Formats: sequence, structure tokens, C-alpha cells
Amino acid sequence: MKKEESEYINQQGKNYFNYAISYAIYGIASYILIIVLIGYLALFVVAIASLIYCILGIIAMNKGEDYVVPFSLQLIK
Repeated sequence: MKKEESEYINQQGKNYFNYAISYAIYGIASYILIIVLIGYLALFVVAIASLIYCILGIIAMNKGEDYVVPFSLQLIK
């Protein structure tokens, strides 16, 4: 399927890229915060949240539901 063929596929692709960009930014910020030792906790939280939201997204996609990952920035609309 292509994004031109299905609006659902197009929207899910945009949601995924927003998720990927957002959590990459959160990961980079966590790496920077490692200097003051609070980054280890932040990096752990971001990694766990990313894994959980990825699994929830897969389940929602299999059901045919629109899923937007919490805390993701809406950079691509």
C-alpha cells in the first residue's frame, strides 16, 4: 500500500515519524543530562516508554485504530 492509496496509511506514517523524531529528541536531551547524572533516569524512562508505546501502537494498528503516541510532538501534519 502507498500513502496515495489510503488516508489511513498516510496518517499512520505521519504519526510514526512524529513519534520517532520526538523520542530521538528526548533521547538526545537525556544523553546531555547524563553530565549532571539525572540523565540516566531520564534515558531509562524514555527507553521504557518508547518500548511500551511501540507495543501499544502495534496492537492498535492490528485492530485498525488510529494511534498517536503520547508525548509525541506534532511536527508533521
